[in-house]
Amino acid sequence: MTQDGTDGPVLGDFTGLWRLERQIEDRRAGAQGAFTGQAQFTPDGAGLRYTEEGTLSFPGMAPMQATRSYLWRVQSDEIAVFFEDGRRFHVIGAAGQDRHWCDPDTYRVRYGFADWPVWTARWQVSGPRKDYTMTSTYRRG
Repeated sequence: MTQDGTDGPVLGDFTGLWRLERQIEDRRAGAQGAFTGQAQFTPDGAGLRYTEEGTLSFPGMAPMQATRSYLWRVQSDEIAVFFEDGRRFHVIGAAGQDRHWCDPDTYRVRYGFADWPVWTARWQVSGPRKDYTMTSTYRRG
């Protein structure tokens, strides 16, 4: 994805409210989970603040409320995603994929914008104690 729009949306296109559905396949635990909620992209002066909130459910467990926030910024022709404290997380570049090393785990992401304004983020996480895939689907809310 580039900021000139040739490979997908630009940062400002994400502004607003999105319905969010996430499927979680935890291969290590042998469980299928789901997250249902919303994501909000709000201008914050330096880019966008991403905030999601909703309900996380796994079979046999009580549903729980979950939230997370990130900072989305333009860097060169890419969108850089940072944790709330400013640490770099990953980049959404022209290839729509990146990875993040969080010792001892590897997080690989692939974004899909072919059906814009419906879009996806698919994370594959692996490590000594982790082996799961999360697929998030966003639709205008």
